[in-house]
Order: sequence, then structure tokens, then C-alpha cells
Amino acid sequence: MKKSLKGIVLAGGSGTRLYPLTKVISKQLLPIYDKPMIYYSLSVLMLAGIQEILLISTPHDIDQYKRLLGDGTDYGISIEYGVQNRPSGIAEAFIIGESFIGNSDVSLILGDNIFYGSLFGEDLKKISNSIEGAIVFGFKVNDPERYGVIEFDENLNVISIEEKPSSPKSDYAVTGLYFYDNDVVNIAKSLKPSERGELEITDINKAYLRKNKLNVKPLGRGYSWLDSGTFDSLVAANNLIKVIQEQQSYNVGCIEEIAFSNGWISKEDILRNSKNYKGSSYYVYLQKLINNL
Repeated sequence: MKKSLKGIVLAGGSGTRLYPLTKVISKQLLPIYDKPMIYYSLSVLMLAGIQEILLISTPHDIDQYKRLLGDGTDYGISIEYGVQNRPSGIAEAFIIGESFIGNSDVSLILGDNIFYGSLFGEDLKKISNSIEGAIVFGFKVNDPERYGVIEFDENLNVISIEEKPSSPKSDYAVTGLYFYDNDVVNIAKSLKPSERGELEITDINKAYLRKNKLNVKPLGRGYSWLDSGTFDSLVAANNLIKVIQEQQSYNVGCIEEIAFSNGWISKEDILRNSKNYKGSSYYVYLQKLINNL
């Protein structure tokens, strides 16, 4: 019997690389063109068919997310909230979310990650239907020393993963989207903090690699991935979404549209939700969507 799959969005951290922008607002609430950044990561989990989601943020910011997204009913999903008191590492999300995860498998996405690919939704649904061990995504970058770096052999089997290496063994970075079986909770609880005092997601991936249960899916041509944690990547993300939406008349990360496509909400629900955005281009898009249904 297939296990249920739950999702976690980690929207914590202090966003110091984006000061002074993030002195008064959570990084993941900054705008990426016409939507808050958090919409894009939330939409990825929804594209994977995940309806039960835990959003984790700081004690200072959590109420802003509750005001923005509520309990998820408007989007045909359930959103619960958890607090990360200090930036203690990505892997801590599984400890914070232990009771939420229960006996389910789980997908984690970082709230500042933006993915785009015309077939990405189909890829995600295939993955979510069958999770054995760990599944992560690799993406070629120009600055791999900023990320967890994957080393492959000639058959694309994973040899090693290193966290922010000074001399990277490849230019493939691990993106901020992860799928794990239920063992991830116990693995996270067994970790010791790294030298920087955090529970590292790379150590979780290494644990699966030692058990020969780490699967890496390289994202090649036709896919875009951005970690919007620097000023340059923030500008790049805004430009990417603007170009796609202007050229294709398609709204990236529209959570109402994804919910409707998944059969979670009705045309009437979209009409009701659209009133919350009156006067904006997002409202205009939802109106056009309704008229074309």
C-alpha cells in the first residue's frame, strides 16, 4: 500500500545576505515579480500532489504567513505551522515536524527556491507516487562552493556529497527540494551539529548514500532553478518570472490554478478567492482563468 506524502516548507533564517531588505520582513515574503516568494515553493509541493503541508518559520515571522495563507482551505490544502526558534539547520525541520509527519513520507522545500520547467509537475507526480530512500535534484551552477555538491561517476551514480566545499568535485549543486521516506525523522534526530552549529541536510543525504538509498535526478536543459538568497539571484528570479509570464501568458506559481487543476477547488472557489486580489494583475489573471474554464 502506498504511503501518504506530506510536505514541509522551511521559511526560516534571518536573511542576512539580503540586509537591509530583510531587517523587517521575512525573506520568503519578498516579492518575486507579482507574488510573494513563498507562493513558488508552496506551488511546487502542490504540483507534486501534496495537500498536507507544514510551514516552518521564525517566531517573529510566523504570524505573517498565517495572515497570508491561513489554513490553506482556499487552495484545497491543509497548512499547519511550526516554529524554528533559531537558524539551527535545514535538517531540524524534520525534528520540528515529527508529529506532523507521523508515519508518512515527506518532501521538504526551502522557501527561497524557485523551480521552473514545462514538465516539472509531471516529474514531481511520478516521484511522489513511489519514494524509496531519498530523492534529491542536481543542477549545474557556476558557483558550486555555495551549495552541497554532488560527485558522480561516469554512469551518473553518486560517489559523494560535500557541503560548501572550497574545491568542488563537480559543478552539480543539490537544490532545495528533497523527497524522503519516513526514516528521515530518525536520521535527523541522530545528527550532531556541524562546526557552524547546524543540523546539516547534507548529513542526511550522506546517511542515505551510505545505505545506497540516495537517488539524484539531474535537472538539465529546459529547467530553471534559483536560490533567491542573494541580491543578484533575487533580481534574476524576478526577471525570469516576468519573461515567462509575458511571453507565455502563463502565471508561474499560481496556487489557485494548480489547486483547480488538481481537482481540489472549484471555479466558484477561484472566483471567491480572486476578490482578495482586486486591483492587481494577479486578480486579472484569475478572472481570465475563470472565463476560460
